[in-house]
Amino acid sequence: MIRKSILMRVNPDQHEEYTKRHNPIWEELEAILKAHGVHNYSIFLDPKSSHLFGYLEIEDEARFEAIAQTDVCKRWWKYMRPIMPSNPDSSPIAKELVEVFHID
Repeated sequence: MIRKSILMRVNPDQHEEYTKRHNPIWEELEAILKAHGVHNYSIFLDPKSSHLFGYLEIEDEARFEAIAQTDVCKRWWKYMRPIMPSNPDSSPIAKELVEVFHID
């Protein structure tokens, strides 16, 4: 498995809405993620800074990157755009973090 971590933000007044939209996540989005080899996906919120920390494990980078081309992913991005900083294509502004330590 490939471990990935990402840093995003949610608008400060949208913490509750962000949480609500993920609980539960759309079934079709969950199916796409799993079909593309995503496992053990979690997102954590720092309420003071509005930062979101995402952790996930993937089977393959190319399969993971293909998720962005799916209709359900594009719809999800548009759905989330009003509550978090986003790119022109509606994808969330995200920064991949570099792993510096891991222990099993």
